[in-house]
Parts: sequence; C-alpha cells; structure tokens
Amino acid sequence: MKRTATAATCAAALSVAVLTGCSDSSSGEAYGPASSSASPSTAATVDTKSAGKLGSVLVDDKGNTLYLFLADKKNRSNCTGDCAKAWPPLLTKGAAEVGKGADKKLLDVTKRSDGHEQVTYNGHPLYYYAGDTKPGQTNGQGLDQFGAEWYVLDAKGNKVEG
Repeated sequence: MKRTATAATCAAALSVAVLTGCSDSSSGEAYGPASSSASPSTAATVDTKSAGKLGSVLVDDKGNTLYLFLADKKNRSNCTGDCAKAWPPLLTKGAAEVGKGADKKLLDVTKRSDGHEQVTYNGHPLYYYAGDTKPGQTNGQGLDQFGAEWYVLDAKGNKVEG
C-alpha cells in the first residue's frame, strides 16, 4: 500500500522529530529516534518482533521499528538533513549486534556522509520514523516521503508490503 504524505503529514512528522529529540544533538534517553544520537556509546542491536498483519519485522533492542528507504543504494544512505530528522538513522559504535530472529550474515555497518556509522541489513541502511512514538508502532509503513517510499523489513532483509 503506497501512501503519499501531505505537507501537513510531513510537517507533523518533523514536529514529532523535534519534540522527540531525534536531531543529531540528541542526548539519547527516550524512544528509538532519540536514542540514535550523533555519537552512540554502544553497538546497536537488530532484532525481530511481530507487527500484527505485517508479520515479523526488524526492530532495535527496545522493540522500536526499523525501516528501509527505497531511494538508498546498497549500503549507502540518501537520507540527510530534514530527511534524517524525520527518519533518524540507526547509528552504532562499532559492529552492530544481532538479536534473536535477525541474521548475522545480513547485518553490517556503512559510513554516512557525515562520518557516522549506520547499521545496514541486507544492504539496506536502517532508520527509525519520528512519527512512531512508542515501540511496536509502524506509522511510517508505506509512506512516500523525501522522494521515495519507506517500508519495514522482514528477517530476510526484504521490504514488507501490506
């Protein structure tokens, strides 16, 4: 299901991003986007969790949903600036760790244009969505923002539609 974001939706997502502290200057104490600070102090963990009709999807160690961006190239993020405020990248310090349900062979790290390390899965850089305000939400699923669509991923690293 493709959903096109209206200007109001984008503005709301950016407002949530600012309110949740997901900017690069975040201290990293709250929900997923806020915990993805510019200087993470630990390795990020990728796990899986059931997301209802979407099935089992990738999440971080706190159960926060992770997304892929169709505008990205293999192991290269094309989401910076305002995009990265609405869709904060999953950053890590060193190699990312695998939780139960995720495949270690598909987990990797890539360097972003700002020099920070972003977690990838099956070549897809991983992101949070600022419009998800608590673990388990999938409000970003199927959105068309910043030039392409956003989807959750399954344990094989494929986009999940539906």
